[in-house]
Amino acid sequence: MTASPSEKTGTAVRYRTPTPDDAVAVWRMVLDEPMLDDNSPYHYRLWFRDFAETSMVATAGDDIVGFLTGYRRPDAPDTFFIWQAAVTPGTGISGLGIDLLVHAIDPQLGMGAKYVETSVSRQNKAIVMLLHMVATTYDADTHTELLFRAEDLPGGDHDEVLHRIGPLNPRT
Repeated sequence: MTASPSEKTGTAVRYRTPTPDDAVAVWRMVLDEPMLDDNSPYHYRLWFRDFAETSMVATAGDDIVGFLTGYRRPDAPDTFFIWQAAVTPGTGISGLGIDLLVHAIDPQLGMGAKYVETSVSRQNKAIVMLLHMVATTYDADTHTELLFRAEDLPGGDHDEVLHRIGPLNPRT
C-alpha cells in the first residue's frame, strides 16, 4: 500500500489492492456514475477475490474515493486491460484519476506488461484526456480503433472504442 498527500486538501490517499469487502462501496460508486456500466455487488466481490492483483482502490481516511478493475489479457499477456475506473467527484483531491491509473499500471509494468488497453465511448472526453495523460506519463503511443459497435451490444447506447497505449516505458 502506498500513500501520497493530495496537493489541494492535504488528505493522505492510500492505494491498495481491493478485497471482497470493498465490493459494496465500489458498487455504490458505480451506481452514482452514469458513464459506467453497472454490475452486481456479487460481480465486484468475485472480481476482488479473483483479480485483486490487477485492480486497485484509492482510500482517503475510511472512504473509498476511487477504484480500478483490470486484468491481463489471456491471449496477450503483455497487455493490461482496464475494465472500469472511477473516482468520487468533488473530493478535492487533485490528480486522483491519473494517480490511481499510475498506481495500478506500475506494478503491471514491473511484471512484464508493455501495453494498456481500455474501451470507452467517444463522448467520454474526460477519460480520453486522462488516457492521453497516461500515454505521456509512460512516453508511449496511443492507437484507437472501433472495438464493438453499439448495435452489437444488446442495450448498447454507444460504440466502444479501444484505446491501446504502448509500448510503455518506465516513468522517470
